[in-house]
Amino acid sequence: MRCIAIDDEPLALAQIERYIRKTPFLEGTGFYRSAFDAMDALAAMEVDLIFADINMPDLNGIELVRSLGPGHLVIFTTAYSEYAVEGFRVDAQDYLLKPIGYPDFLKAAEKALRQFNLLKAGRGAGVQERIFVRSEYKIIPIDVDGITYVESRGEYVRIYTDNSKPVMTLGSLKNYEEKLPQDKFMRIHRSYIVNLRRIDAVERKQVLIGEKRIPVGESYEKPFGDYIARNS
Repeated sequence: MRCIAIDDEPLALAQIERYIRKTPFLEGTGFYRSAFDAMDALAAMEVDLIFADINMPDLNGIELVRSLGPGHLVIFTTAYSEYAVEGFRVDAQDYLLKPIGYPDFLKAAEKALRQFNLLKAGRGAGVQERIFVRSEYKIIPIDVDGITYVESRGEYVRIYTDNSKPVMTLGSLKNYEEKLPQDKFMRIHRSYIVNLRRIDAVERKQVLIGEKRIPVGESYEKPFGDYIARNS
């Protein structure tokens, strides 16, 4: 996997560089002292995995990852444990607390490699678009077309599919609004995204999907109404 590392501390960056060069399946393509330098590099080359410090001046690691949007594998490195929840909200593969030992680094890198191989296999199959979700210490593949709706529950998101049990994962609804294809999914409420192809009926500012009634939020009425009008 081609990877870069970002850390404003020279010694910490040098340590991550040594670990990357020591790991056979990693290829270090760049090592940067600032998130802005890394952004320029990411625009110019393909990168499979990003090691990013969180607490950096000007633009921190979480802000950097959010600016890149979905599709990047990320492992955060930091000296502050309180950033862990925020890191997983942007779908980080892992979170390494400094000082970082090589066994922990290798374990996180292997986890990212498994996800990378899953994503590559999903793209190669070319049958049905999939997303991969971390839930209950596992990474679960979900067929996008099988998703009926997504519900926000505080710091967690529930993904409802054709299966009876929803998949619960730490994250934000905004992240899934960006991740899911916009021609198939629409946010219709601050707590709900629906699969437009799975709507059974629209009734009194509510969307019916099976037995579930989902309210259409006031700020979402116009874009949803425009979609209905275009397809009527």
